[in-house]
Amino acid sequence: MQIDVFTLVPHAFGWLTEQRPLAAVLGTEVDLRLFGYRDTTPLANGQVDDAPYGGGPGMVLRVDVVAAALDAVYGGVPGHRVIALTPQGRQLDQQVVEQLAEEEHLTLLSARFEGFDERILTHLCSDAISIGPYVLSGGELPAMVLVDAIARLQPGALADESSRRETFSAELDGGLEFPQYTRPAEFRGWRVPDVLVSGDHARIEEWRREQSRARSTR
Repeated sequence: MQIDVFTLVPHAFGWLTEQRPLAAVLGTEVDLRLFGYRDTTPLANGQVDDAPYGGGPGMVLRVDVVAAALDAVYGGVPGHRVIALTPQGRQLDQQVVEQLAEEEHLTLLSARFEGFDERILTHLCSDAISIGPYVLSGGELPAMVLVDAIARLQPGALADESSRRETFSAELDGGLEFPQYTRPAEFRGWRVPDVLVSGDHARIEEWRREQSRARSTR
């Protein structure tokens, strides 16, 4: 799939491209392209935002700037899904991630400070997504969250069994993952549950399912 991200700070995504799961699928399953609004803005001196009509603090990303960016890359508003990252969007969850991971092409729009001119959301986007009920300084982190969540579902991103039995997976009936432990078996008097070192795989499986159900119903 192809994911295009429009942002004021394309270089902020550099670290993400070097990390799993994205690094494992870049150039094969995922083509990630980063575009800076300042590179195509029709305004002088790289201007991309302006004071809001009606007054108030902060700056708002201009509609003509975003339209110019889409025109430069696609020749207009593209036919595929264009997603604005904004607290006003629908809540991101695993079901939404799985739906988006099936798309062939996605465009993500990020803004900073006071966000988007509303006409961007109304006329240039087909979707809006929020990663939580809180406010950040910009849409770059939400865009990274979405890219990472989508990338890890692509073939080859993770070990074959890694995503089969994790939190929200069908294997766990959409619930939370059971507790995990590793060596040492005892540390400062904190012991790993005896069942996990018993070698009895049926008991281990039963314990894990019980723990998953208990965590999911809290």
